[in-house]
Amino acid sequence: MDIVIDGIHYHVEVYGDGLVPLILLHGFTGDSTTWAPFHECMGKLTKLVIPDIIGHGKTDAPDDVSRYEIEAAASDLKGILNQMGFEQVDLLGYSMGGRLALTFSHLFPGRVRKLILESSTPGLETEDERQQRRMKDAELAHFINAQGISAFVDYWEEISLFSTLKRLPLESQQKIREQRLNNSPTGLANSLLGMGTGSQPSWWGKLGELSCEVLLLTGAEDHKFCHIAERMMKELKNSSWVVIEDSGHAIHVEEPEKFGTIVSDFLSKENK
Repeated sequence: MDIVIDGIHYHVEVYGDGLVPLILLHGFTGDSTTWAPFHECMGKLTKLVIPDIIGHGKTDAPDDVSRYEIEAAASDLKGILNQMGFEQVDLLGYSMGGRLALTFSHLFPGRVRKLILESSTPGLETEDERQQRRMKDAELAHFINAQGISAFVDYWEEISLFSTLKRLPLESQQKIREQRLNNSPTGLANSLLGMGTGSQPSWWGKLGELSCEVLLLTGAEDHKFCHIAERMMKELKNSSWVVIEDSGHAIHVEEPEKFGTIVSDFLSKENK
């Protein structure tokens, strides 16, 4: 379906049935098709609501970078939920989508029942770190605009964060590449500038304020995000952390059956 929020046309997929909707938020360069393998198994448990985040997939990719700021994206998500008539939801976000889910949970805490963060971070703690990251993201955004989406995807496939994806069958790797290539270069460049880790607020000092139950998921071979999750566990009041063996950053792609089982179990059990 197509939902318009402040002039932005959001593409939203809906599957399954259930009392509390589960909002699935993809990562940078992804789109709603990321979650296709889970339509059947999770759709039996809940109603899946899967938007293409601004600048990605079939959602608009405006020129105004301020529309991509993570607080603006969170406000847009609230608008989507309002239009669909959902008061309280469960949120699952991967990487960039996890940062958006965490931002939404802080800005609109009463709207979130359970929060699942896959390979995600509360942001960077110091202004110096954020400034350095903004400079790197600006360079990448310029690269996309100057060299085009194909050259960028060539680069993106080779970063160490996604090295474990090379173990997937070639057919699966090609499918991921084709999906990434379907994105708008303007959308990806502006997403880096507006919603990059260096551009968002740091939520590190506010993790203890979250009242919803939180599940952290990391791949055992993704050492950076395992370290981040270990630190987050010390700050969160009502949380659990699961490390998935034989997986890197994109757990839902590398170990979909384990991922689906863990998420379904977490959603179906009663709150602590």
